[in-house]
Amino acid sequence: MGHPETRTDTLASAPSAVEIFRAPRVSLIARPEFLEPAHLPVKWRGEASAGERLAEYAGRLCYMSQHNPINRTTADYLENIKKQGHGSVLEHAVYVLLIEGISRSCSHELVRHRAGFGYSQISQRYVDESHAAFVMPPATAGDAKLEEEWLQQVSDAQAAYVRAVEGLMQRYESVTDKVHRRKLAREAARSVLPNATEVKIVVSGNARAWRTMLELRCGEGAELEIRRMAIAVLRVLQKEAGALFSDFEIYTADDRQEAARVTYHKV
Repeated sequence: MGHPETRTDTLASAPSAVEIFRAPRVSLIARPEFLEPAHLPVKWRGEASAGERLAEYAGRLCYMSQHNPINRTTADYLENIKKQGHGSVLEHAVYVLLIEGISRSCSHELVRHRAGFGYSQISQRYVDESHAAFVMPPATAGDAKLEEEWLQQVSDAQAAYVRAVEGLMQRYESVTDKVHRRKLAREAARSVLPNATEVKIVVSGNARAWRTMLELRCGEGAELEIRRMAIAVLRVLQKEAGALFSDFEIYTADDRQEAARVTYHKV
């Protein structure tokens, strides 16, 4: 699990404290369950997670090699799968993550990855954003002047949102359904919120889809915030199913931010 460095920054001129995320929080909330059929068992070697076993089982079924003739461990078997580029068997292992502490700008980039993914994201139309958190861009962090200016900007935007909701609630006071009235107010007021507004999103993806996303977003050419998020995701998935993601290597790039390279491309 990735842990965020969060801080609640307060300005004298701000209407209230503003919560700031400086790193994402990634939590694994669902993993595969493998139920081996008794009539077609595999001769397993080595320790492995359910998702890793599931991928190996699917691969062995293709060639009816459940007897494991060369006594490969699951890790060795999946290493060969990645080397050969037989990524279809990885699609059976699905991992669901809760990702917090990313900006709406970052989530818009994330949801562009469609094949093999499912998304459920917090709704600004229904959720009160009067106390929304914000995500500081990595390029801004560490420069006191830039941080202060950015903090003032998001504080002003949040105050504008609060004023807009109050005004819109008055404008729609003739709407008797209070829930509908709040929805009308919030859906209009959200227009003043910046892309830096923090979102929470549940993401389900199969191992092959996660690998594709990570290869594209962990590299040095990726935008800094989504790269930071992808590295946090990678750490969670490597801990959960190392054999499926072991060929990703995390390193510090020339821009002094973490990045990752992969051995087997587009598995």
